[in-house]
Amino acid sequence: MSIVFTTIQSAEDIKAVLALQQLNLNQNISADTAQSQGFVTVVHNFDLLSRMNQTEAQIIAKDGDKVIGYALVMPTSFRKDIPVLMAMFDMLDQLTYQGKLIKDYAYYAMGQICVAEGYRGKGIFDGLYALHKKQLSSQYELCVTEIAKRNTRSLAAHTRVGFEVVHEYFDTTHPELWEVVVWDLRK
Repeated sequence: MSIVFTTIQSAEDIKAVLALQQLNLNQNISADTAQSQGFVTVVHNFDLLSRMNQTEAQIIAKDGDKVIGYALVMPTSFRKDIPVLMAMFDMLDQLTYQGKLIKDYAYYAMGQICVAEGYRGKGIFDGLYALHKKQLSSQYELCVTEIAKRNTRSLAAHTRVGFEVVHEYFDTTHPELWEVVVWDLRK
């Protein structure tokens, strides 16, 4: 195993990220797998991921030529590109972190993080976030995302790397309890 943490460099990398996403979407896996291994919720497409990559280099992990993990950077300029996330961004405009509105920080949303089956528990998740901090902490103060409360594996992993829960809410549009988490890149 020769793991490299890097960024999307080609259309093939984008296609590999999208394929890994499809394998781990909540609707494409069993409830047992979702409970034990975690899941992803949002579906990206080639055009959107290409545009996101042109705005901020998208972080991936590779084993040789195979993409085995990704941690997408979603700048706030993309807040209207994924309809299901618009409510999250609107809510973030109202939430505070350390006594200041989140919208008043230089922040980006974690566009999604996923590690391929067979590579979990091997430090890939932490390595993806380490590259986030290295590449993005000079221009952003915070990384913010929301995680389904039932996605206990993801919540535990995010807490381990330094995310803090700042808000919990129930989304009535797509019935689910969510935790809003913040990673202070200045620490």
